[in-house]
Amino acid sequence: MNIVILGAGQVGSSLAELLACENHNVTVVDLDRLRLQRLQDRLDLRTICGHASHPDILRQTGLEDADMLIAATQNDETNILACQIAHITHKTVTKIARVRSKAYLEHPELFNPESELGSVPIDVLISPESLVKDYILQLIEYPGSLQVIDFAGGKVRLVAVRADENGLLVNKQIGSIKQYLPDDIKTRIVAIYRQNEIVMPTAEVVIKAEDEVFFLAKSKHISMIVSELRQRKARPSRNIMIGGGGNIGFSLAQALEKDHQVKLIDRSIQQARQNAEILEKAIIIHGDVSDKDLLLEENIDEIDLFIAVTNNDEANIISGMLAKKLGVRRVIALVN
Repeated sequence: MNIVILGAGQVGSSLAELLACENHNVTVVDLDRLRLQRLQDRLDLRTICGHASHPDILRQTGLEDADMLIAATQNDETNILACQIAHITHKTVTKIARVRSKAYLEHPELFNPESELGSVPIDVLISPESLVKDYILQLIEYPGSLQVIDFAGGKVRLVAVRADENGLLVNKQIGSIKQYLPDDIKTRIVAIYRQNEIVMPTAEVVIKAEDEVFFLAKSKHISMIVSELRQRKARPSRNIMIGGGGNIGFSLAQALEKDHQVKLIDRSIQQARQNAEILEKAIIIHGDVSDKDLLLEENIDEIDLFIAVTNNDEANIISGMLAKKLGVRRVIALVN
């Protein structure tokens, strides 16, 4: 396929590497010459330095022969405009755009092709921050789970959980687990990860302690199955501390504050004030999320779940390790 990627940041560069390694013809556009040169030095692809939404730059990418346009710059307006221009001038087959701002995401009608008033010509809309937020909310919904992935619009979910040595289903053959679950619960184990190796889940395979078990089930049955694989039902996270008040942290706090005690920490006084004006119940704290004294002052030892989602990977890792050391039983850290 001929694929044009707009933006050579973290998302664009990762996509370029994956697609180039699969022998697709990739063209990357960015304003940063050094970043483009680094990509070209290690990958077999074409680069163009210029503004991603300028018609002359888009023409240079060979859009008339492109099968797909991926607009992944840091600027929502640039991504949207580039897709619009590509549609008008070259009728590019598939257009994918990264859109981060809630101002756009809260108006899905803008991107609905069936709208009578017309819409922005984007085939697939991606919001990495929203995906991360939804993923973390699912991990919170199912305490003890390692991964949660939706299928069929959320009706069925794939969940990974580490089997506890005293769990009811441990040391049992996969073919016999039905007899240990209520009759109305249907599940299928699709994979087992054991000591860095994949174990095919045949009926004769025995589930062992510390296995990472991946199973499919209806969403309403997930909690019951997780509790059977573990020693006891995991305690829900009531007190939650979030490090980072950006798009992800703010959205998490907004979604959680109704049913949880939430504290949101951000080092930017402007961001903290902005969040405080909108959030109703969450406690907003101005400070450094990796400041030990601040965490102790905010009673970190009473926190059930610590979530580090700042824009700095190092800060997320360090604050997560610090929170764990100070007594938080569960930590989630965002690492790009």
